[in-house]
Amino acid sequence: MNRESRFVIVGLGLLGGAYARGLRRAGYAHVAALDLKEEALAFAKEKGYIEEGRTGEFQDLLARADYIIFSLYPTTFIQWVEQYGSLLPAGCLCTDVSGVKTGLVDKVQALLPQGVEFIASHPMAGKERSGVENAHLVDFAPANFLITPTERNTRRGLDFARELAEALGFARIHVISPEEHDRMIGYVSQLTHAIAVSLMCAPGAERFADYTGDSFRDLTRIAYLNAPMWAELFLWNREYLTEEIDGFTARLQRLKTFLQEGRREELEEMFRTSSAARAAFDKKEKEG
Repeated sequence: MNRESRFVIVGLGLLGGAYARGLRRAGYAHVAALDLKEEALAFAKEKGYIEEGRTGEFQDLLARADYIIFSLYPTTFIQWVEQYGSLLPAGCLCTDVSGVKTGLVDKVQALLPQGVEFIASHPMAGKERSGVENAHLVDFAPANFLITPTERNTRRGLDFARELAEALGFARIHVISPEEHDRMIGYVSQLTHAIAVSLMCAPGAERFADYTGDSFRDLTRIAYLNAPMWAELFLWNREYLTEEIDGFTARLQRLKTFLQEGRREELEEMFRTSSAARAAFDKKEKEG
């Protein structure tokens, strides 16, 4: 990557917009975007996030691209590569922002033409709001950036993904397998969203605002989400997410049993265990 590198972002939503904004702020002048919505492209151009935007007739942009960033839902991503992947130039490096990897990465790598490398990655920096107009809310600095290579990837691809993360301002970069990624995401992201959604789907949940404190606000903040995107992510990762829901349900049932049987000592032990785990979590977060 250098200041004259040409980037094309496919899909100018929240994260696509945040990438465009971040790259321009880092000094990369040539950032273009493809999107179906003219208004998204117009907004990004007005804000200075992109140099150019297209809804169609984008073959020339792709032909000149050094790097392509896919910010699409998994199914749409595969469909786009099936339709337009042959237009990508040899030597081009690609990455994505997808929240699932198993079943996606191998398929995309197999579909791309020879000489085009796809190195999958995932910025753990989403927000409850969607759309490029909310891209300014995304803060990459405290977030984790996950790189998920396969045996098809080269050192050049890995170096690109790491350099991209650093240019965007990520302080914490980790390399894991696609399978490990999906198992961990099933717990730390998708399960937490499932719990938040379940809490807010209680009858009359909107009335809780009159009585709630910080604990309920903190737990349910992420219940405000992009329904089509999260439904797709849940379904793509259904095996791992179902396992995590079963594990969580078992732990909650154990707490319920202690409560029903008046077993204060066991309840306190669970609370001590959770407090110690959270303290260790906070320590690791601070250490980076």
